[in-house]
Amino acid sequence: MDWMKIKSVCRIVLILFCSVLVTSSCISYKFNGASINYDKIKSITIENFSNRSALVWGPMEPKLNTAIKDIYAQQTRLKLVNKGGDLQIGGEITGYEQSNKSIAADGYTSMNSLRLTINVRFTNNTNHAEDFEQQFSATRDFDAKQQLASVQEELVNQMIKEIVDQIFNATVANW
Repeated sequence: MDWMKIKSVCRIVLILFCSVLVTSSCISYKFNGASINYDKIKSITIENFSNRSALVWGPMEPKLNTAIKDIYAQQTRLKLVNKGGDLQIGGEITGYEQSNKSIAADGYTSMNSLRLTINVRFTNNTNHAEDFEQQFSATRDFDAKQQLASVQEELVNQMIKEIVDQIFNATVANW
């Protein structure tokens, strides 16, 4: 086959794929991974996640709560309601720990690890078979020569983004 034929076949496949996406009427598929039946699911309730970890960094709780609400507002058509949503998400921050990751030849710590763990309870009031309670976590490493306070905000922001993506995928990306 020459390149012109391959190019034509690729165009046809792409057109067919796009046609299928456009014509699916009751389930919305987005390139962000969300697959929601908007005929059945119209609203979401997201409870504030409290911080129950032993180590506490004050800004973490509001950053997490804002990030979770933002992802559903930006990537779905679900209406955020205070109570009784078709989907309900709640939970708590259960772990925020710093630990030694590796030891250098001189016997001192060379890398530290920071881990954030979130417990999530998800309820789908239109299909309780999809309900779950699950832990989501993320870890970031940093040089032991750095103080946690100097890298904490950047690392927590990265971990929150990763965990929020995990939660989003587990709740509305049912591929």
